[in-house]
Amino acid sequence: MATYVNLIKLTDQGIRNYAETVARAEKYWAALKAAGGRLVQEVWTLGEYDCIVLFEAPDDETASALAFQVGSLGNVRTTTLRAFTSDEMRKLIAKTSS
Repeated sequence: MATYVNLIKLTDQGIRNYAETVARAEKYWAALKAAGGRLVQEVWTLGEYDCIVLFEAPDDETASALAFQVGSLGNVRTTTLRAFTSDEMRKLIAKTSS
């Protein structure tokens, strides 16, 4: 499975309803699991982003669909990054080596 990082910022609506943030996250985790993915870690943070999620999904399309799904609820805006393990990087490097 591919690994992804979600950088999450609460919207004004999400901040107004901050007390529900963990319950909303649990619904997201369930949707992730139903889509064939797996939550690796979620942490709430101080600074530019309010939350960071590390997760696995079967493919880029699934990861994108989940981002659209969670974003459409209006509580968060996400930036999704494709992440690579050291083994995946070795394979990528091998493809570029002559």
